Amino acid sequence: MADQTQIDLINERVEQLLQRHEELLRTHDLLHDQLNALTHERDSLKSRLNAARARVEALLERLPENSTLMLRTAPGLET
Repeated sequence: MADQTQIDLINERVEQLLQRHEELLRTHDLLHDQLNALTHERDSLKSRLNAARARVEALLERLPENSTLMLRTAPGLET
C-alpha cells in the first residue's frame, strides 16, 4: 500500500512538471513573438531616424555658410 502511495505521488509530480513544461513552452513562444515584433519596430524606427537625419543634413547644406555655422555652434544644437 505504501508503495502505491509513493507511485501516486511521483505520478502526480510528473504530471505537474509536464504541465509546467507546457506553460513554459507557450511563454517562450509568446516572448519569441514579442522579440520579433520589437526587433522589427526597432529596425523601422532606426530607418526612419536615418531618413530624418539625412533630410536635416540636406536642409543644413542648403543654408548659407554663416547660418550653418551659427546653427551648429548654438547651445543645445551641437552635432
